[in-house]
Amino acid sequence: MDVLKRPIVTEKMSAQNKLGKYAFAVDPKANKIEIAKAVEQLYGVNVVSVNTMRKLGRKRSKNINGRVVTGRTPLVKKAIVTVAEGEVIDIYGEL
Repeated sequence: MDVLKRPIVTEKMSAQNKLGKYAFAVDPKANKIEIAKAVEQLYGVNVVSVNTMRKLGRKRSKNINGRVVTGRTPLVKKAIVTVAEGEVIDIYGEL
């Protein structure tokens, strides 16, 4: 199971980076311990805490050939990881 899917890079999270907080989209089945281990192993930092949230998919509908097709967007689980003071994760180093 690949725990970390991608980092979340937004203006709001870029402001939190100064405080040592980084956001990642993670596997919906992953727990906080697995997320912390994955971040420590991938980036080589010490994780102080992990906060998670789940964003349920919205209902969507569209017209296809005169019929209305309904569905849902996928569920997204986010993790906000706080690293030890003085440590930095270089998200852009992978690009």
